[in-house]
Amino acid sequence: MLVRGAVAVAVRFGVSVLAIGLTVVSFGTSAPELMVALNAALRGANDVAVGSVVGSNIANIGLILALATLIRPAAINRKILRIDLPIMVSSGFVLLWMLGTGAIRQWHGILLLGALGVFIYLTFSHAHRRPDAYHPELVATPPPGNGGIVMPIVLTLAGCLALAVGGHLLVDAAVEIALLTGVSQAVIGLTVVAIGTSLPELAASIVAAARGHADIAIGNIVGSNIFNTLGILGTTAIVTPLTPGGISWSVLWFMMALSVGLYLLMFIGRRLTRAKGVVLLLAYVYYIANLVH
Repeated sequence: MLVRGAVAVAVRFGVSVLAIGLTVVSFGTSAPELMVALNAALRGANDVAVGSVVGSNIANIGLILALATLIRPAAINRKILRIDLPIMVSSGFVLLWMLGTGAIRQWHGILLLGALGVFIYLTFSHAHRRPDAYHPELVATPPPGNGGIVMPIVLTLAGCLALAVGGHLLVDAAVEIALLTGVSQAVIGLTVVAIGTSLPELAASIVAAARGHADIAIGNIVGSNIFNTLGILGTTAIVTPLTPGGISWSVLWFMMALSVGLYLLMFIGRRLTRAKGVVLLLAYVYYIANLVH
């Protein structure tokens, strides 16, 4: 409901395809991570809060983008290479620096949200200078309503409410699983919670890839990772300071290696091929195997 409503709102205002993928769709599909991180942080489960974001960023690249690429290879938009991917990689290094100080504090959160605002401004200013056509086939059914704005807004708000409830239940269940099985909250956050909250990205990217909308599929993943780091951790840190807890530095550095690796794969040939998708997927399998071990 959230994604469908948000896309419909964007369509009413004539926002470009890439801008929709990088902001409306990516932020919408990242809403579960936001709800989970806030719920977890307020309950003192920092491992789940930070782990869900780090694990989701890894899953977005190594699992979701890899599957979308295997479905349909895609050419890379120049803006993604010049602006969006560098912002994604840079935000990851900033996250490592903040965690290296011992905690992501309130002023760190304000800094992260400010950087997110700059990213949104750059995205929409570029979309205004170089608009492109919207593809209504992206949505499984036509945008709701008869051209009005009320129904899309209702769907968006209803989706947010449902995600808030789901985020609350997911955190409680994940912490309970950790207690019952003896598995650390960090591992639960990096795997079960991260993959669970990434399912909207999986659905949106695979649908977009299958219908030939590379800008949506790739923009969704890149924008989601940017929002996860800047928006989710920034918002959560303002509410309560975040510590890395049981999240190992090897996992954090793996996230950065995967991000830099994605940039290099996209830069070489300006195209994501199925072979590159296999490389990303194998990297994710390696990550999960080491985590389980």
